[in-house]
Amino acid sequence: MTDAAAPNHQYLNGYLAWLRNEKQYSALTAENYARDIGHLFELAAATPLTNLKHHHIRRFIAQLHSKGSGGRSLARMLSAWRGFFTYLIRDYGLSDNPCVGLRAPKSPKNLPQALSPDEAVRMVNLPADTPEAIRDKAMFELFYSSGLRLAELVGLELEPMRADLNAGEVRVTGKGSKTRIVPLGSHAITALQAWLAVRDQFANAGETALFVGQRGSRISPRVVQLRMKQWGIKQGITSNVHPHLLRHSFATHVLQSSGDLRAVQEMLGHASISTTQVYTHLDFQYLSKIYDAAHPRAKKKT
Repeated sequence: MTDAAAPNHQYLNGYLAWLRNEKQYSALTAENYARDIGHLFELAAATPLTNLKHHHIRRFIAQLHSKGSGGRSLARMLSAWRGFFTYLIRDYGLSDNPCVGLRAPKSPKNLPQALSPDEAVRMVNLPADTPEAIRDKAMFELFYSSGLRLAELVGLELEPMRADLNAGEVRVTGKGSKTRIVPLGSHAITALQAWLAVRDQFANAGETALFVGQRGSRISPRVVQLRMKQWGIKQGITSNVHPHLLRHSFATHVLQSSGDLRAVQEMLGHASISTTQVYTHLDFQYLSKIYDAAHPRAKKKT
Protein backbone atom coordinates (compact mmCIF):
# COMPACT_ATOMS: atom_id res chain seq x y z
CA MET A 1 0.00 0.00 0.00
CA THR A 2 1.47 3.34 -1.00
CA ASP A 3 0.37 5.20 2.09
CA ALA A 4 0.06 2.96 5.14
CA ALA A 5 -0.88 5.93 7.32
CA ALA A 6 -3.88 6.95 5.24
CA PRO A 7 -7.06 6.95 7.34
CA ASN A 8 -9.32 3.94 7.06
CA HIS A 9 -12.33 6.04 6.14
CA GLN A 10 -10.55 7.16 2.97
CA TYR A 11 -10.26 3.55 1.82
CA LEU A 12 -13.82 2.82 2.84
CA ASN A 13 -15.27 5.83 1.04
CA GLY A 14 -13.41 4.87 -2.12
CA TYR A 15 -14.61 1.29 -1.87
CA LEU A 16 -18.22 2.30 -1.33
CA ALA A 17 -18.07 4.67 -4.29
CA TRP A 18 -16.73 1.80 -6.41
CA LEU A 19 -19.57 -0.47 -5.26
CA ARG A 20 -22.18 2.11 -6.15
CA ASN A 21 -20.71 3.38 -9.40
CA GLU A 22 -18.96 0.35 -10.86
CA LYS A 23 -20.86 -2.58 -9.35
CA GLN A 24 -24.20 -0.72 -9.40
CA TYR A 25 -25.01 -1.78 -5.84
CA SER A 26 -27.93 -0.07 -4.16
CA ALA A 27 -27.41 2.50 -1.42
CA LEU A 28 -28.80 0.05 1.14
CA THR A 29 -26.35 -2.67 0.09
CA ALA A 30 -23.48 -0.20 0.28
CA GLU A 31 -24.59 0.77 3.79
CA ASN A 32 -24.53 -2.89 4.82
CA TYR A 33 -20.98 -3.23 3.49
CA ALA A 34 -19.97 -0.08 5.34
CA ARG A 35 -21.35 -1.47 8.59
CA ASP A 36 -19.53 -4.79 8.19
CA ILE A 37 -16.23 -3.12 7.32
CA GLY A 38 -16.73 -0.78 10.25
CA HIS A 39 -16.64 -3.85 12.50
CA LEU A 40 -13.30 -4.76 10.93
CA PHE A 41 -11.88 -1.32 11.77
CA GLU A 42 -13.10 -1.64 15.37
CA LEU A 43 -11.55 -5.07 15.79
CA ALA A 44 -8.27 -4.08 14.17
CA ALA A 45 -8.05 -0.97 16.40
CA ALA A 46 -4.53 0.44 16.05
CA THR A 47 -3.27 -2.37 13.84
CA PRO A 48 -2.76 -1.01 10.29
CA LEU A 49 -4.69 -2.80 7.57
CA THR A 50 -1.37 -3.60 5.89
CA ASN A 51 -0.35 -5.71 8.91
CA LEU A 52 -3.48 -7.83 9.16
CA LYS A 53 -2.88 -11.52 8.55
CA HIS A 54 -4.92 -14.72 8.51
CA HIS A 55 -4.58 -15.22 12.24
CA HIS A 56 -5.87 -11.71 12.94
CA ILE A 57 -9.01 -12.23 10.84
CA ARG A 58 -9.53 -15.67 12.35
CA ARG A 59 -9.36 -14.15 15.83
CA PHE A 60 -11.79 -11.38 14.86
CA ILE A 61 -14.32 -13.93 13.61
CA ALA A 62 -13.90 -15.95 16.80
CA GLN A 63 -14.50 -12.85 18.91
CA LEU A 64 -17.68 -11.97 17.06
CA HIS A 65 -18.87 -15.57 17.26
CA SER A 66 -18.31 -15.66 21.01
CA LYS A 67 -20.47 -12.54 21.34
CA GLY A 68 -23.38 -14.23 19.62
CA SER A 69 -22.96 -13.53 15.91
CA GLY A 70 -24.33 -16.43 13.88
CA GLY A 71 -22.69 -18.26 11.03
CA ARG A 72 -24.68 -16.50 8.31
CA SER A 73 -23.89 -13.06 9.68
CA LEU A 74 -20.21 -13.92 9.98
CA ALA A 75 -20.12 -15.36 6.46
CA ARG A 76 -21.64 -12.14 5.11
CA MET A 77 -19.17 -10.06 7.10
CA LEU A 78 -16.21 -12.14 5.96
CA SER A 79 -17.35 -11.76 2.35
CA ALA A 80 -17.49 -7.96 2.78
CA TRP A 81 -14.00 -7.91 4.27
CA ARG A 82 -12.64 -10.14 1.50
CA GLY A 83 -14.05 -7.85 -1.17
CA PHE A 84 -12.68 -4.78 0.61
CA PHE A 85 -9.16 -6.20 0.73
CA THR A 86 -9.40 -7.21 -2.94
CA TYR A 87 -10.20 -3.57 -3.70
CA LEU A 88 -7.19 -2.42 -1.63
CA ILE A 89 -4.91 -4.82 -3.52
CA ARG A 90 -6.11 -3.45 -6.84
CA ASP A 91 -6.15 0.28 -6.06
CA TYR A 92 -3.65 0.71 -3.22
CA GLY A 93 -1.06 -1.98 -3.79
CA LEU A 94 -1.82 -4.20 -0.79
CA SER A 95 0.10 -7.43 -1.32
CA ASP A 96 -2.08 -9.98 0.46
CA ASN A 97 -5.75 -10.63 1.22
CA PRO A 98 -5.88 -12.00 4.77
CA CYS A 99 -9.45 -13.24 4.33
CA VAL A 100 -8.75 -15.67 1.50
CA GLY A 101 -9.32 -19.28 2.51
CA LEU A 102 -11.15 -18.43 5.75
CA ARG A 103 -14.68 -19.64 6.42
CA ALA A 104 -17.20 -18.61 9.00
CA PRO A 105 -18.40 -21.22 11.49
CA LYS A 106 -21.51 -23.03 10.35
CA SER A 107 -24.85 -22.07 11.81
CA PRO A 108 -26.85 -24.84 13.41
CA LYS A 109 -29.57 -26.03 11.08
CA ASN A 110 -33.01 -24.91 12.14
CA LEU A 111 -35.41 -27.80 11.94
CA PRO A 112 -38.70 -27.01 10.21
CA GLN A 113 -41.67 -26.87 12.54
CA ALA A 114 -44.61 -29.18 12.07
CA LEU A 115 -48.07 -29.41 13.53
CA SER A 116 -49.07 -32.47 15.47
CA PRO A 117 -51.49 -34.77 13.57
CA ASP A 118 -54.37 -33.54 15.76
CA GLU A 119 -53.48 -29.89 15.11
CA ALA A 120 -53.20 -30.51 11.36
CA VAL A 121 -56.65 -32.11 11.29
CA ARG A 122 -58.07 -29.20 13.28
CA MET A 123 -56.45 -26.78 10.85
CA VAL A 124 -58.13 -28.32 7.78
CA ASN A 125 -61.49 -29.10 9.42
CA LEU A 126 -62.86 -25.64 8.83
CA PRO A 127 -66.54 -24.79 9.17
CA ALA A 128 -67.05 -24.40 5.43
CA ASP A 129 -70.23 -22.35 5.76
CA THR A 130 -69.31 -19.48 3.42
CA PRO A 131 -67.90 -19.50 -0.12
CA GLU A 132 -64.62 -18.04 1.16
CA ALA A 133 -64.36 -20.72 3.83
CA ILE A 134 -65.10 -23.41 1.22
CA ARG A 135 -62.20 -22.06 -0.86
CA ASP A 136 -59.90 -21.84 2.15
CA LYS A 137 -60.71 -25.39 3.23
CA ALA A 138 -59.90 -26.64 -0.28
CA MET A 139 -56.56 -24.80 -0.25
CA PHE A 140 -55.58 -26.04 3.20
CA GLU A 141 -56.62 -29.63 2.46
CA LEU A 142 -54.52 -29.47 -0.69
CA PHE A 143 -51.48 -28.17 1.20
CA TYR A 144 -51.73 -30.93 3.78
CA SER A 145 -52.82 -33.68 1.39
CA SER A 146 -50.10 -33.17 -1.21
CA GLY A 147 -47.35 -31.09 0.39
CA LEU A 148 -47.50 -28.27 -2.14
CA ARG A 149 -45.45 -25.10 -1.96
CA LEU A 150 -47.35 -21.82 -1.82
CA ALA A 151 -46.29 -20.79 -5.33
CA GLU A 152 -47.35 -24.20 -6.65
CA LEU A 153 -50.81 -23.90 -5.14
CA VAL A 154 -51.57 -20.39 -6.40
CA GLY A 155 -50.25 -21.39 -9.82
CA LEU A 156 -52.74 -24.25 -10.28
CA GLU A 157 -55.03 -24.02 -13.31
CA LEU A 158 -58.73 -24.85 -13.34
CA GLU A 159 -59.09 -27.28 -16.22
CA PRO A 160 -56.08 -29.50 -15.44
CA MET A 161 -57.39 -29.77 -11.87
CA ARG A 162 -60.75 -31.10 -13.06
CA ALA A 163 -58.88 -33.94 -14.78
CA ASP A 164 -56.61 -34.44 -11.78
CA LEU A 165 -59.60 -34.94 -9.48
CA ASN A 166 -60.79 -37.88 -11.58
CA ALA A 167 -57.30 -39.39 -11.47
CA GLY A 168 -56.88 -38.79 -7.73
CA GLU A 169 -53.67 -36.86 -8.24
CA VAL A 170 -52.40 -33.35 -8.84
CA ARG A 171 -49.76 -32.26 -11.35
CA VAL A 172 -47.72 -29.26 -10.20
CA THR A 173 -44.83 -27.25 -11.60
CA GLY A 174 -42.23 -26.62 -8.92
CA LYS A 175 -38.79 -25.07 -8.66
CA GLY A 176 -36.75 -25.08 -11.84
CA SER A 177 -39.99 -25.54 -13.84
CA LYS A 178 -39.93 -29.23 -12.93
CA THR A 179 -43.27 -31.02 -13.05
CA ARG A 180 -44.23 -33.71 -10.57
CA ILE A 181 -47.37 -35.68 -9.82
CA VAL A 182 -48.48 -36.20 -6.23
CA PRO A 183 -51.53 -38.03 -4.86
CA LEU A 184 -54.69 -36.29 -3.72
CA GLY A 185 -56.26 -37.47 -0.48
CA SER A 186 -59.99 -38.22 -0.37
CA HIS A 187 -60.66 -35.26 1.96
CA ALA A 188 -58.82 -32.94 -0.43
CA ILE A 189 -60.83 -34.24 -3.38
CA THR A 190 -64.10 -33.65 -1.53
CA ALA A 191 -63.03 -30.13 -0.52
CA LEU A 192 -61.93 -29.28 -4.06
CA GLN A 193 -65.21 -30.53 -5.50
CA ALA A 194 -67.07 -28.27 -3.06
CA TRP A 195 -64.95 -25.30 -4.16
CA LEU A 196 -65.46 -26.01 -7.86
CA ALA A 197 -69.22 -25.97 -7.25
CA VAL A 198 -69.07 -22.33 -6.12
CA ARG A 199 -65.95 -21.01 -7.87
CA ASP A 200 -67.78 -19.59 -10.89
CA GLN A 201 -69.70 -17.23 -8.59
CA PHE A 202 -66.45 -15.37 -7.91
CA ALA A 203 -64.16 -15.89 -10.88
CA ASN A 204 -63.92 -13.31 -13.64
CA ALA A 205 -64.94 -14.45 -17.11
CA GLY A 206 -62.04 -16.24 -18.73
CA GLU A 207 -60.03 -16.57 -15.48
CA THR A 208 -58.04 -19.80 -15.68
CA ALA A 209 -56.73 -19.99 -12.11
CA LEU A 210 -58.12 -22.67 -9.82
CA PHE A 211 -58.18 -20.41 -6.76
CA VAL A 212 -59.40 -16.82 -7.05
CA GLY A 213 -59.65 -13.93 -4.63
CA GLN A 214 -62.33 -11.32 -3.97
CA ARG A 215 -61.63 -9.51 -7.25
CA GLY A 216 -62.19 -12.66 -9.27
CA SER A 217 -58.59 -13.06 -10.42
CA ARG A 218 -55.89 -15.49 -9.34
CA ILE A 219 -55.47 -15.41 -5.57
CA SER A 220 -52.22 -13.86 -4.38
CA PRO A 221 -49.72 -15.66 -2.13
CA ARG A 222 -50.13 -12.90 0.45
CA VAL A 223 -53.87 -13.46 0.70
CA VAL A 224 -53.35 -17.20 1.21
CA GLN A 225 -50.87 -16.46 4.00
CA LEU A 226 -53.22 -14.03 5.73
CA ARG A 227 -56.22 -16.35 5.48
CA MET A 228 -54.24 -19.23 6.93
CA LYS A 229 -52.96 -17.11 9.79
CA GLN A 230 -56.49 -15.95 10.60
CA TRP A 231 -57.87 -19.47 10.51
CA GLY A 232 -55.05 -20.75 12.68
CA ILE A 233 -56.08 -18.32 15.40
CA LYS A 234 -59.78 -19.22 15.02
CA GLN A 235 -58.99 -22.94 15.21
CA GLY A 236 -56.95 -22.51 18.37
CA ILE A 237 -53.55 -23.40 16.88
CA THR A 238 -50.86 -21.85 19.07
CA SER A 239 -48.15 -22.10 16.39
CA ASN A 240 -47.68 -19.36 13.82
CA VAL A 241 -49.56 -21.09 11.00
CA HIS A 242 -48.32 -20.50 7.45
CA PRO A 243 -48.46 -22.49 4.19
CA HIS A 244 -45.02 -24.03 4.57
CA LEU A 245 -46.02 -25.30 8.02
CA LEU A 246 -48.66 -27.53 6.42
CA ARG A 247 -46.09 -28.69 3.86
CA HIS A 248 -43.70 -29.57 6.69
CA SER A 249 -46.52 -31.32 8.53
CA PHE A 250 -47.39 -33.34 5.43
CA ALA A 251 -43.80 -34.51 5.03
CA THR A 252 -43.34 -35.31 8.72
CA HIS A 253 -46.57 -37.27 9.08
CA VAL A 254 -46.02 -39.27 5.87
CA LEU A 255 -42.51 -40.14 7.00
CA GLN A 256 -43.71 -41.14 10.45
CA SER A 257 -46.29 -43.45 8.92
CA SER A 258 -44.27 -44.94 6.08
CA GLY A 259 -40.60 -44.44 6.83
CA ASP A 260 -40.09 -44.03 3.06
CA LEU A 261 -37.74 -41.08 2.72
CA ARG A 262 -37.37 -41.46 -1.05
CA ALA A 263 -41.13 -41.26 -1.59
CA VAL A 264 -41.34 -38.13 0.56
CA GLN A 265 -38.52 -36.60 -1.49
CA GLU A 266 -40.40 -37.23 -4.72
CA MET A 267 -43.68 -35.87 -3.40
CA LEU A 268 -42.03 -32.72 -2.06
CA GLY A 269 -40.11 -32.18 -5.29
CA HIS A 270 -36.70 -32.01 -3.62
CA ALA A 271 -33.81 -32.31 -6.05
CA SER A 272 -31.56 -33.86 -3.41
CA ILE A 273 -32.35 -36.46 -0.77
CA SER A 274 -30.20 -34.48 1.68
CA THR A 275 -32.85 -31.73 1.66
CA THR A 276 -35.52 -34.24 2.66
CA GLN A 277 -33.39 -35.82 5.38
CA VAL A 278 -34.16 -32.92 7.73
CA TYR A 279 -37.53 -34.59 8.30
CA THR A 280 -35.81 -37.65 9.76
CA HIS A 281 -34.68 -35.36 12.59
CA LEU A 282 -38.25 -34.28 13.18
CA ASP A 283 -39.31 -37.93 13.14
CA PHE A 284 -36.64 -38.72 15.72
CA GLN A 285 -37.85 -35.85 17.91
CA TYR A 286 -41.37 -37.27 17.73
CA LEU A 287 -40.18 -40.76 18.65
CA SER A 288 -38.12 -39.32 21.51
CA LYS A 289 -41.22 -37.65 22.95
CA ILE A 290 -43.13 -40.94 22.75
CA TYR A 291 -40.22 -42.72 24.44
CA ASP A 292 -39.94 -40.16 27.22
CA ALA A 293 -43.68 -40.38 27.88
CA ALA A 294 -43.98 -44.17 27.76
CA HIS A 295 -40.73 -45.90 28.69
CA PRO A 296 -40.32 -46.71 32.40
CA ARG A 297 -36.59 -46.02 32.25
CA ALA A 298 -36.88 -42.74 30.38
CA LYS A 299 -36.72 -39.28 31.90
CA LYS A 300 -38.27 -38.83 35.32
CA LYS A 301 -41.85 -37.72 35.20
CA THR A 302 -42.46 -34.38 36.92
